[in-house]
Amino acid sequence: MDRWCERHAASAPPGPVAVAFSAGADSTALLLAAHQRWPGHVIGLHVHHGLQAAADAFEAQARVAGQQLGLPIEVRRVDARAQPGQSPEDAARQARYRELASMAKAGKVSWVLLGHHADDQAETLMLALSRGAGLPGLAAMGEVFEREGVAFGRPLLSVRAAELRDALQATGQTFLDDPTNADPRFTRNRIRAELLPAWAACFPGFETQLARSARHAAQAQRLLDELAELDLARTGQPPAIAALQTLSRDRQGNALRRWLRQSANAAPSAAQLDELLDQIADCRTRGHRIQIKAAHGMVSRLGERLHFAPPI
Repeated sequence: MDRWCERHAASAPPGPVAVAFSAGADSTALLLAAHQRWPGHVIGLHVHHGLQAAADAFEAQARVAGQQLGLPIEVRRVDARAQPGQSPEDAARQARYRELASMAKAGKVSWVLLGHHADDQAETLMLALSRGAGLPGLAAMGEVFEREGVAFGRPLLSVRAAELRDALQATGQTFLDDPTNADPRFTRNRIRAELLPAWAACFPGFETQLARSARHAAQAQRLLDELAELDLARTGQPPAIAALQTLSRDRQGNALRRWLRQSANAAPSAAQLDELLDQIADCRTRGHRIQIKAAHGMVSRLGERLHFAPPI
């Protein structure tokens, strides 16, 4: 946590520091560490999803921990049920972040800290690898990010889960275990139960090494984003086709991904981007037509520039 603070939050916070506090082991360890570093400036934010029978017990434990530590704990209840076609995990995650951001704004906090650790990062990287992800996926979870105008941080990404539990046992601080963590229907749980022990047997301490790989991927992606900004400054936004054609194919693809992500929050598949690049290469006449599906919309030619249109 010290290294994260040096990079992102070295000075004393201008406002409260909030910890997303589920009352599980990870967030409890983070709450203790934050309280030790910024005494008198830390609050806990607990989101009650209402999706499992243990939810009330987690809320009760969060309140007890707050009383034991002398820290304010704010609790919000949300409706995190999935919409048609949405996964339950994604629905719960989005509801949680929305509510955390809402509480953070109301409390004028400087950071909302999350308890994701090196084991979580390893699981995320393995999921990305299994899906053939590019650099954004291999970067896994970032140390900092912004959502709905609120700064979020993950100070524990280089710390193994076992270390956090050892620290809690040393202090005698109580916490609860999420019963869904043992449910084999969830891919992450199967990775945790089957793949991680196998990797640990072959490569002890691999979690911190995978976390380092994710940091390298994140750094490489930041450099690609900087290059894309330079190229988009040359091509304009939306990009001019003739200006794109002066770039290498790789730089065209990098710039187009950046343009679509920034302007439309669209992430085309590798196949869609390849087809678009082929069409750009062939676009040498005034009457050449471009019409390619990209993520949730269509990229087409409009005059001498590309145009993205969301679905009607």
